[in-house]
Amino acid sequence: MINQSEQSMPTAYPQGEAVSEKGHVSSNRRLRRFLTALLALTAIGAIINVTINSSQDSFFVAERFQTFVTIFLGIFIEAAPFLLAGAIVSGFIAVFVDQSMIDQYLPKQPILAALSGALLGLVFPVCECGVVPVTRRLYEKGMSLSIGIAFLLAAPVINVIVFLSTYAAFGWGAVLLGRIGFTILIAFFVGLIFHVAKAKEVLRIDIYTAHSHAHEHTHGGAATERLSDRVAQALQTAGDDFIDMGRYLIIGSMLAATMQTVVPQSALIAVGEGSVVSVLVMQALAFVLSVCSTVDAFLALAFAGTFTTGSIIAFLTFGPMVDIKSALMFLGVFQRRIVLYLILIPFLMSLLVGMMWNVYVG
Repeated sequence: MINQSEQSMPTAYPQGEAVSEKGHVSSNRRLRRFLTALLALTAIGAIINVTINSSQDSFFVAERFQTFVTIFLGIFIEAAPFLLAGAIVSGFIAVFVDQSMIDQYLPKQPILAALSGALLGLVFPVCECGVVPVTRRLYEKGMSLSIGIAFLLAAPVINVIVFLSTYAAFGWGAVLLGRIGFTILIAFFVGLIFHVAKAKEVLRIDIYTAHSHAHEHTHGGAATERLSDRVAQALQTAGDDFIDMGRYLIIGSMLAATMQTVVPQSALIAVGEGSVVSVLVMQALAFVLSVCSTVDAFLALAFAGTFTTGSIIAFLTFGPMVDIKSALMFLGVFQRRIVLYLILIPFLMSLLVGMMWNVYVG
């Protein structure tokens, strides 16, 4: 069953059609909400900061608030360019890619489909923020569930930028190979699981509508439009996607900053030496810290001397798949219960990988 809130979501623009006046109104409304949220957050922060700093007895609270603001801005500023890059890729997919291309280049056989999805990040090198709008747009073009989910989970790691950053941090060895191999393995199996699911039960109603429309129609008329018009339409669509997904990024960044401010990292690190506990702690850190996959290897390197290798691999595998901000962004593509599955299944599989590495490899 699809709940009422999901039915009220705005529908995506069909490929090849000009953006209507109603679409402009909807985009402007989303932009106003996005800017209002930013202004409200800034105003609230300024008021709290002034109030706190007016009393010397509240220095500790003021320090915590400044820490929150610093962490929030760090996460948001780090993630926003990658979300923008993903939105631009999404916009060009919306205009230049149709169902015939999906059918021509991507396999339909279940095992090959899940495997190709896990490796698709080599074609679309995006992080965990940018991969969400790209996946959403590919679903609107008719991509199968298994390919999309495998791509969503694997792409933040399976790209050249992350390969190089992990190599720079850990060199050629167990951590680099384990991160790549286990990411592909987990994404492949999760994608394979969703091969038997129905799109109507997995995707949000507006994404499912566009997904079904792509299978029923082939859009060939867009190719006759002028290239400049199609590029302009792609950039406008990219702007809509950035604004639409940006609200989830803001909320997720705020939650991640709150967790990092409230929960002492020293308390987590103190229990990080056991074969099982160390993996759980590093997974919790990965989810809470919400560090971009392009730089998380250098953060993991700081824990390499005190944490087990299995926990480091779990951190570098689970974190790019799911963290606070990306989990919220999943709500722009999938139904709520599916988002829960996309958190729990990778969590359990990466937990198993880390535990087995600690027990059998050491």
